[in-house]
Amino acid sequence: MTNPFRVVVIGGGPAGLAAAEVLSAAGCVVQVVESMPSLGRKLLMAGRGGLNITHSEPPEKFLPRYAEAAPWLAPFLQAWTTEQIRQWMDGLGQESFVGSSGRIFPRAMKASPLLRAWLARLREQGVTLHTRTRWTGWDAAGHLTFSQPHTNVQPQSGTAVPGPGPGPGPQTPQGMATSATLGRTEKSRTSPQAGPLQEPDVPLFSQPDAVILALGGASWPRLGSDGGWASLLEQRGVAVSALRPANCGFQVAWSEAVRERFAGTPLKPVALTFGSRTVRGELVVTDSGLEGGALYALSAPLREHLAQHGTVDLMCDLRPDLSVEDLTKRLAAVRPRESLSNKLRKALRLPPVAVALLREAGPVPTSTAALAARLKALPVRLTAPEPLARAISTAGGIEQSACDERLMLRALPGVFVAGEMLNWEAPTGGYLLHACLATGRGAAEGALAWLRDTHPERYRMPL
Repeated sequence: MTNPFRVVVIGGGPAGLAAAEVLSAAGCVVQVVESMPSLGRKLLMAGRGGLNITHSEPPEKFLPRYAEAAPWLAPFLQAWTTEQIRQWMDGLGQESFVGSSGRIFPRAMKASPLLRAWLARLREQGVTLHTRTRWTGWDAAGHLTFSQPHTNVQPQSGTAVPGPGPGPGPQTPQGMATSATLGRTEKSRTSPQAGPLQEPDVPLFSQPDAVILALGGASWPRLGSDGGWASLLEQRGVAVSALRPANCGFQVAWSEAVRERFAGTPLKPVALTFGSRTVRGELVVTDSGLEGGALYALSAPLREHLAQHGTVDLMCDLRPDLSVEDLTKRLAAVRPRESLSNKLRKALRLPPVAVALLREAGPVPTSTAALAARLKALPVRLTAPEPLARAISTAGGIEQSACDERLMLRALPGVFVAGEMLNWEAPTGGYLLHACLATGRGAAEGALAWLRDTHPERYRMPL
C-alpha cells in the first residue's frame, strides 16, 4: 500500500479487535476507540466459564444455530471456520481443545492469556488503542464526535470522517486531530490481565478513510455495551430492530416462601419443553424467576410468545431419565403415610426445590399416576424475560437490509458494522463469539475491498 489507509475501529470487544487485526495486517493504520478503561471486558467475563470460543459440530448443524440470520451470516462464518479459529489461537500461543460436549475452549480455560497475546499482536502491527473515549455520533457537518472523562470532544477544523454531511473540512497537519480538538489520551497504564491499556499521547485521526462500528448489543452494559448507538444510527436513516434480551432468564411470580428459601438454588437434571422442542440441562431458581442453560436455549421462542400473549407455560420434566411408568412404580413402592416431601425424596431423590416448584404449580395430584405425570410435565408460568441488562446476549439490532454484502451501511458509505450490533442471535455454546469474530473480520475485509475500489491509486497491487 503506497499511502496507508487510516481506519478507526469503534469498540474494543472481540468483533472490533478482529477487525483491527485484519486491517492492520493489510497495511492500514488503525486506531481502536473504546469507551471503557480497558479492552475486551466481555471477553474476560466469558472467560470465567472457560471461554467457549466456538463449537466443533459440522457446518450442516452449526449454521442453523443462527436461525433466520443463517443465510446472510453464512459467507462470514464460512470464511472464518472453527478450524481457522483454532489455528489463530495456536498462533497466539493459546492451544485449544474440544470438550466432551463438542465445545472448544483454550487449554488455559480462561480469556486473559488469549487477550494479552492478541493485544500484543495488535500493537506489533501498529494498532493504537484509545480507551475511556466514547463515540457520541456526528455533528451537523457529518463529523464524528467523541467524549472523554471531563471532556466533550467535539471536532472542529480538520475532523471530517466518513458519514453523512457535506464533506471534509480543512485538514490539520498530517490529517490528525490536535489534542485541543479531541483531547489527549491518558498516559499508558498497566492491567494485570491485558497489559497497557492506552497508548500515551496519541491523538485520534481527524479524517479516517473508513470506520468500523463494533459496539456490541445492550446486555451487560457495565462491561461497555449499552446499545446507545441505536438512536445515533436511526437518526441517520439506518434501520434498527428493537434490542431485546437473548439467552436470558425469565420472570416467575414465585410465592414469598420460594423466593426466601430457594433463590440461588440449582435444579438438575431437568428437561424443558416448549412447543415441539425439548432441551435437557439445568435451571437455577432466582428471586425473580429462573435462569440456566436449558432455559437460554429456548429463550428466543419463549420471548416472542410472551411478546404476543403476555404469559407462557413452560413444561419442566423433573426426572428426564425416567419414564412415567418408572415414576409410578417407584412412587407406589413408598409407604402411603409418608409426607409428600419424603415420598418424592425417597422414591425419586427429588430435592426440596423440586418439591417447592411442584407445589407452586397448583394443587398436587393425589393419585400416584397423576403425580407421576405431573412430575414429567410440570407447568411453570413465565411472565416476562429478565431485563436486557441481565441477558447474556442481544437480539435485534441493525437490519440486514441496512447493510450491503460487505457489511457497509447503505445510508453511510465508508461505515461498516460487525458483531452484536447486527440483527442476529444464537444460543450459547461458542456460536456467539464465533459470529462476532467472523463478522468483525468480514467487516474489515469489506472495508478493504471498498477502499480498494474507491481509491485504487493508493495500492501498489490489488489486495
